[in-house]
Amino acid sequence: MKFGPIAAACLSLALSSVAFAQTTMKISISTAQNSHQGVAIDTFAKEVEKRTGGRYKVQTFYNGSLGGERESIEAVQLGTQELAFSSTGPVPNFVPETKILDVPFLFRDKAHARAVLDGPIGQEMLTKFDAKGFKALAWAENGFRHMTNSKRDVKAPEDLKGLKMRTMENPVHIAAYKGFGIITTPMAFPEVFTALQQGTVDGQENPLPVIISAKFDQVQKHLSLTGHVYSPCIFLMNKASFDKLSAADKQAFLDAAKEGTKANRARVDEDDAKGVADLRAKGMTVIDNVDKAKFVAALAPVNAQFEKEFGKANLDKIRDYK
Repeated sequence: MKFGPIAAACLSLALSSVAFAQTTMKISISTAQNSHQGVAIDTFAKEVEKRTGGRYKVQTFYNGSLGGERESIEAVQLGTQELAFSSTGPVPNFVPETKILDVPFLFRDKAHARAVLDGPIGQEMLTKFDAKGFKALAWAENGFRHMTNSKRDVKAPEDLKGLKMRTMENPVHIAAYKGFGIITTPMAFPEVFTALQQGTVDGQENPLPVIISAKFDQVQKHLSLTGHVYSPCIFLMNKASFDKLSAADKQAFLDAAKEGTKANRARVDEDDAKGVADLRAKGMTVIDNVDKAKFVAALAPVNAQFEKEFGKANLDKIRDYK
């Protein structure tokens, strides 16, 4: 088929306007692309593009290249960045209601934590983000946090006393770890490897998927499977950016986040299943017979403080959720 010059010009203009209609957004993580968080945002980006017919493209950034988690969340709140995927570490600084999720030994296992987050408790909590300038698209997962350090085996709570540990910028974590006698050093994740390498801190605590992807085995000798805190992750979007979307595109972003969560949780399961053997093979000493009852008992005074802050009934509602 041949087009006259006017028709050709119109066709060219139409095609260029279609191409021009694509909106690009950014999403970032603090960990490596080859991680449970990388899988989450890569899947999300692919699903957004697919579900919106290519009208929205999500650029992915890794390794804290756009800043640490707290900086990324601030950028999303301000609207200078459309999206972020973060652990809940710094989230209570923006949405205080989420603090309760970081209480140590609150969740029995991953199945329990996922059920709480996917059920009425977690879904109601997502709505608390709206008033703070965010649209919380979905809960995902970081995993159960474990302790590593360069000094000694940690088998009981008293072994933690005096260790200088990097903690997340999270008030609940800091209060709990002080209860163990840890010297807490809040620090953004992109700074942690260097701090461990240089001996600025003795240790850190993170889920196995983070320990593996961050290559902490290169700068830490001892790993204890304390499983002291379950760490969720969350897909966050700037509220104004979300509100501008059509109803169909809003659903596309929400569904894409759900797909990202599925891929993310599957990777956490995979890393948890093989992680201990991998880290032992890389030279880490792994203590896997930790007496959790002793760790829970050591936090009794701190837990009393948490019960006052959050209400025992609210904590029990989560603990007893089936």
